[in-house]
Amino acid sequence: MNVLCLVELDEGGVTDASLRALTFARSLATGGPPDPAPGSAASGAAGPVLAAVAFGPADRVPSSLLGRYGVTEAYVVEPAALDGYAPQAWARTLEGLLSVTLAAVVVAAGTDCGSEVLAHLGAMTGQPMAANCIAAAPAADGTLAVSRQRWAGLLIEDATVEGTPVLLTVATDAVPPAAVDDPAQPPVHVHEPDLNLADLQVRAAVSAGGESGVSLATARVVVGGGRGVGGPDGFAPLEELATLLGGVVGVSRVVTSQGWRPHTQQVGQTGTKITPELYLACGISGAIQHMAGCASARHIVVINTDPSAPILSRADYAVIGDLAQVIPALVAALKERA
Repeated sequence: MNVLCLVELDEGGVTDASLRALTFARSLATGGPPDPAPGSAASGAAGPVLAAVAFGPADRVPSSLLGRYGVTEAYVVEPAALDGYAPQAWARTLEGLLSVTLAAVVVAAGTDCGSEVLAHLGAMTGQPMAANCIAAAPAADGTLAVSRQRWAGLLIEDATVEGTPVLLTVATDAVPPAAVDDPAQPPVHVHEPDLNLADLQVRAAVSAGGESGVSLATARVVVGGGRGVGGPDGFAPLEELATLLGGVVGVSRVVTSQGWRPHTQQVGQTGTKITPELYLACGISGAIQHMAGCASARHIVVINTDPSAPILSRADYAVIGDLAQVIPALVAALKERA
């Protein structure tokens, strides 16, 4: 079947979450397994179309990278046609591309952006949307069988979805990003969407100097801070440590409730679900809602004064000590090694 995938860009190119979504979308387009091991997937160079659409300057769309993930056709909407993030306009663009790509399924990463855009697209087309999918395959009766996370991943729901196209968002930890064995560079088409003023009423833009280049959802290293940090000023050492490790700062819900840090940095069931290589949790007790957001981290390292904190049961390593002493010592060691 033909599949259309929304690709999100950051300063590093295509986000990790979108590479995972492309891997998932390719399994539908080629009929391959939903969770291929890296390097083992079918090429996807022939047969059904796997189309990708990105919003941004054409020179920022890495067509060779998209080709390595099985994309056969790439579309880009440049800032001259649509500048900034406008969820309804992005959805209208996807709606217009449906007639071009003949896609039976539209896929996006289960990020805030992907979920919002596909919700708008569902409202426009009247077609069903299934969120946080971990697997999908055509059923014998022509429907699409999906498995998806519910209750922050604590429950897996099996369901069938009827409609054309079917709209799916992919849980950010559903599949590892996997390149194809025999990639081909897809053509990149500059697409001009047909928009109206209503589509552009809500638009967000990143202010100058406000973009770090790495988002919480896609960061490979996250340094988390909780109540034990002590207050807003206590995050300065965590910021420095995150910079040294090439990562970003995340926080627990209590931190945002106290107004110490913005909600955009919250990790958890009501915040962002993260999938880093390393999650360094500092002064975080580990309530179940927080663990729902960080459980997919490959390695969890904890710094806490409480040896009975719930998060220690999920940690690979733990340092029982005062983060006000441990973090500066770690920063000093990293600077000395560098």
